[in-house]
Amino acid sequence: MSQELPPQIKNQLAQLQQIQQQAQAIQVQKNQVEITLKETELALEELEKLEPDVAVYRAIGDLLIKTERDKTKDILKEKKDTLDLRLQTLARQEERAQKRFQQLQEQLKQAIGTPTAQ
Repeated sequence: MSQELPPQIKNQLAQLQQIQQQAQAIQVQKNQVEITLKETELALEELEKLEPDVAVYRAIGDLLIKTERDKTKDILKEKKDTLDLRLQTLARQEERAQKRFQQLQEQLKQAIGTPTAQ
């Protein structure tokens, strides 16, 4: 390959790298949300097994606070709903980033004359 790339190709390469970094950041966020969602679902499952009058403690910062089971269930359900929504948003962002990456990759292949496999 020639030592000097045309400015257009340099720009496309930079965009390609930027999209790749964005996709990786989205994947990391998505993994974190999935882990938190799984923990929340497990906590809800355990709460369901408890009798309604059993003492339940919630971690708030460095403290454990005694709370009602039903109130804690409601809080966890709301958290789960929020996490589900966040996960859907991240999945859409990831999909858009992948499509954009593929488009830029194809444009770059065409610009440098590499035949596309079909």
